[in-house]
Amino acid sequence: MKLSHRTSVSAIAISSAILLSACTTEGVEADPGVVDTPPAAEATDTQATIDVAETKPVINPENWPVIETAPLDPATEARIDDILSKMTLEQKVGQVIQADSGSVTPEEVKQYRLGSVLSGGNSAPGPEPYADAQTWLDAADAYFEASLDPEGVEIAIPTIWGIDAVHGHANLKGAVVFPHNIGLGAANNPDLIEEIYKVTARELRVSGHDWTFAPTLAVPQNDRWGRTYEGFSESPDIVASYGDRIVFGLQGHYGDDDYLGAERVLTSAKHFVGDGGTTDGVDQGDTEVSEAELRDIHAAGYETAIAANAQTVMASFSAWNGERMHGQKELLTDVLKGRMNFNGFVVGDWNGHALIPGCTATDCPESFNAGVDMFMAPDSWKGLWESTYAHVQSGEISMERLDDAVRRILRVKINAGLFDAVKPSARHLAGEVDILGSDHHRAVARQSVRESLVLLKNNDGLLPLDGGKTYLIVGDGADSITKVAGGWTLSWQGGGYANAEFPNGETILSGLTDAISASGGTVIFDPEGTSDAEADVVIAVYGEDPYAEFQGDVPNLDFQPNGFDTDLLEAYQAKGMQTVSVFLSGRPMWTNPEINASDAFVAAWLPGSEGGGVADVLFQTDPSFDFTGRLSYSWPKLATQVELNAGKEPYDPLFALGYGLSYGDDGNVGELSEDSGLGGQTVTSKGLFFSKGELPAPWEIIRYGSPVSSLPFESAGLIVSAYDKAAQEDSLRVTFKTGEENFEIASSYPVDLSRESNGAMELVFDAKRIEGGNAIGVGMRCDAADCERFLPVTLSDDWSEVRLSLSCFADQGVDMAVIKGALLVSADSGTSMGVSNVRLEEDQDAAANCG
Repeated sequence: MKLSHRTSVSAIAISSAILLSACTTEGVEADPGVVDTPPAAEATDTQATIDVAETKPVINPENWPVIETAPLDPATEARIDDILSKMTLEQKVGQVIQADSGSVTPEEVKQYRLGSVLSGGNSAPGPEPYADAQTWLDAADAYFEASLDPEGVEIAIPTIWGIDAVHGHANLKGAVVFPHNIGLGAANNPDLIEEIYKVTARELRVSGHDWTFAPTLAVPQNDRWGRTYEGFSESPDIVASYGDRIVFGLQGHYGDDDYLGAERVLTSAKHFVGDGGTTDGVDQGDTEVSEAELRDIHAAGYETAIAANAQTVMASFSAWNGERMHGQKELLTDVLKGRMNFNGFVVGDWNGHALIPGCTATDCPESFNAGVDMFMAPDSWKGLWESTYAHVQSGEISMERLDDAVRRILRVKINAGLFDAVKPSARHLAGEVDILGSDHHRAVARQSVRESLVLLKNNDGLLPLDGGKTYLIVGDGADSITKVAGGWTLSWQGGGYANAEFPNGETILSGLTDAISASGGTVIFDPEGTSDAEADVVIAVYGEDPYAEFQGDVPNLDFQPNGFDTDLLEAYQAKGMQTVSVFLSGRPMWTNPEINASDAFVAAWLPGSEGGGVADVLFQTDPSFDFTGRLSYSWPKLATQVELNAGKEPYDPLFALGYGLSYGDDGNVGELSEDSGLGGQTVTSKGLFFSKGELPAPWEIIRYGSPVSSLPFESAGLIVSAYDKAAQEDSLRVTFKTGEENFEIASSYPVDLSRESNGAMELVFDAKRIEGGNAIGVGMRCDAADCERFLPVTLSDDWSEVRLSLSCFADQGVDMAVIKGALLVSADSGTSMGVSNVRLEEDQDAAANCG
């Protein structure tokens, strides 16, 4: 098979407008080869920075639904009145601040009387981004007991600890990892979804957590979005059918004895509202739709979740028609709290308030006045506490508004029983690690895998498979739980973890081996698939590598093979072996070449830690096990069909919303076109600047404002040549002749890194001192005069990793929305250094690294 139609792209390449402006949507099918790429000099990166609309978008609260929620309890409100009367101003301000556990100590929680602590995707206590139950409990006790220390206050308020348990409690070692929401949407089983979240609540209690930032109720409309897999469906009906059931699973049913009881946790419906509708699928971007579409499509899940008495709602990073949601008073206050009768509190997202024009991470009264009751200020909490306190004193934030926010927070804490609770380690289920691998929890996860699988092709009825044959199992996903679980698993971005880190999990390979062995068959495992082994059937498990949030934004839906060469599928068929593809992805993707080279093709999404569920259905190990999953997202016919939603024209999918085969169906699919529709487009990267001796577009080595065409080169101040690190000429040697000229990797047009800066990303590269001094400056440059800033770095004589937080450059005045120079290096005369593997990565320790 020749895959010349594909475009080469780094695994971490993220979209730029060179493609976004060139890519069309589903309507391109009529003439798939006419897409042109504009000249690089004319291109500008798609920006998440939203210009303030000249005319403020209008919301009409009377057009939104009135929702019946639980009535306020007079005894609870009287108790709140009493607590408020005893609180100091300092305490009240503290209640509206949430800090990340990687950036705040228990002593500071006491000193500032903070209302909440969160643990971001990489902020577990200890050296890893995840931890065992006892480590979590020790930290939970420390924060909780610090918050209740009565020293200096008339009444102490318990803190509340939140975490992103979005597909199981995946930052707790040993916890069940469920399929991501895209798979659960394909299952379309509200009863199952309630049980999944009931299990999740129990496992959160094991580690002492009170609150999960779930469910995600986005209705993704553009599959380029890196959070597509967090949405259950492009259909608001499916999302709405899950909204209330997830709340019931986590919190229980209002009025029942176990409502917010010992085996329940608080929920947070997110991200209100419109996060799945941004233009071009840009994470944290602008949702440019009518009020009616915002309400009818993007708010559908909130109607049912709020009716089920979800206690918190998280505001979205995104904007609606130019106005950031963290500052949208009409939606947060007038609609959500007013019209929809939401009586809980609104929590912000990770420094999301800083995206409001005129705000910073440490100062934003606009967001609070708009209706955010609790700032999520992971690393900015102290400065935000100080500025919020000052704004209350000045009257910019009224005492009435502050008391309203604190009342809402206290109401939720009282409802959750926190005022009467013992320390986390002494609560019911705390430390009971046996339930993490309990038969019931794993059975629920395995059922969810079975029901999430969607069979797209089954030529000549190849499936179900006969376990008595010889099977060659290939692909990097077969024996890797971390690959099949996706992002938000053990860490924010996921990936890179050994199977041993999932002690209660099972790989797809293990499940397949058990099924085949039970029937007397033979298994040959060759992850790369390059052996000369002969088999009756090849089962290939491959797909997207893990990602989360904006790191997963892509320019189009063309699947880029990684970890397994899918050309081999056709080679197997040529040898007379039948092929089954188990495709892993966080979105529907253009995979026509892979479908053509497969006799059966299964969309397995991101199934999590119970890989045995795949074998259950492929081999139908029980007569009741059949493919029941149906597409909750439309599957594209072209890689350019990025905005492909049932009910919106033009609509011409390869497989429509709701498609999926069962064993009794005719599963034959004819030969598909392998024209992706991309034409001659070139993929660009803004997450990778230099790797393996190459500079991915649009990045170039710049000398005196012009790109260097070849190496080595020498100027008046620099000598730059190829250098060896792990392979021949995979790195650069940079020698500073005079100390008056900087080395620079730059783009000819501005690239937006504002989301990455706000999202705790770091500029990372490998470096070593070769000769001369070891003190250098590392900088970034934006597209403006006097817009380059440097941070100090000391080189080692051996190769070592340099990590600098993008936020540090932003704090020094670099406009991260218009970056041209991704890496600048200054050094004294005579310094010679090696540079390799320049890229962006997530912050590993939640603390800013500024040199």
